[in-house]
Amino acid sequence: MALLNFRRKEPPAPTTTPEIESFLQDYSIEVMPRTAEKVEDFTALLPAGTCVYIAHIEGTPIEDMVATAKRLNADGYKVMPHFPARIIKDRATLANWIAMYQGEADVKQGLLLAGGVTTPHGDFSDSMQLMETGLFDEAGFERLHVAGHPEGNRDIDLDGTRLKVDNALRWKNEFQTRTDAKMAIATQFAFDAQPIIEWADSLKHAGITLPVHIGIAGPAKLQTLIKFAIACGVGPSLKVLQKRAMDVTKLLLPYEPTEVVAELAAHKAARPDFNISHVHFFPLGGIKTNANWAIENGGSSAVPAQPAA
Repeated sequence: MALLNFRRKEPPAPTTTPEIESFLQDYSIEVMPRTAEKVEDFTALLPAGTCVYIAHIEGTPIEDMVATAKRLNADGYKVMPHFPARIIKDRATLANWIAMYQGEADVKQGLLLAGGVTTPHGDFSDSMQLMETGLFDEAGFERLHVAGHPEGNRDIDLDGTRLKVDNALRWKNEFQTRTDAKMAIATQFAFDAQPIIEWADSLKHAGITLPVHIGIAGPAKLQTLIKFAIACGVGPSLKVLQKRAMDVTKLLLPYEPTEVVAELAAHKAARPDFNISHVHFFPLGGIKTNANWAIENGGSSAVPAQPAA
């Protein structure tokens, strides 16, 4: 009987490129207090100095937000909590939050946004009002990030245009100019590179010079991504997921952001003045899954070696 000749299966060729590695340097990632609690050791997943945003969802106690910020700061990460205008009651509440973050976690930066609620809980309805209080400058904040929407935001522009969100970005750009604040735009996630590129280019043409930290959804089950995309108002690029869902061979496979990241990285490599400067991950499939994908694709090189016990 002839012996079967089994050939050793070669490992898959790496998909990363120098362009992708460069594009993923100094990426940031978002967590919530309840998701952070599930991570036993962030230092085993994220490179030292990674910027970690802490999403403040309505109903989350400020004490939980501050405790998460304190833990991440102690682990050596740059903490950037959300300040959602519509759930902040008044100026005194905002001042108290800032003081708590600084006193417990040495926070020096924040993402200012309107927030997901429809009706404001108090005096503030948008991030511009937060900025005009002057409290962040008085507290010595080093960076203020603001929200961007490459595919628009129907909660703000009901007609499907980008008129109001673009006007708000012009105001924020002018705020940076007159105050010398260090600012950037952190965007909602999208799944198609071309609309992202067109939106980023349109900002430059409008004279908006704020650098863009592009939102990217991390690896996740397709059904999970579609659910979050619909809930977050993701626009035309949702069709990328819907088309994938129609392919039975891909339906059960987890989505990975390799294609959109590769296209944006190639565009950046060919046009160094492209205004997307960083990648910001939404770990919709889990922090560990997202962090491992980033490591495998060269994000910020690698996690530093752990000292011997």
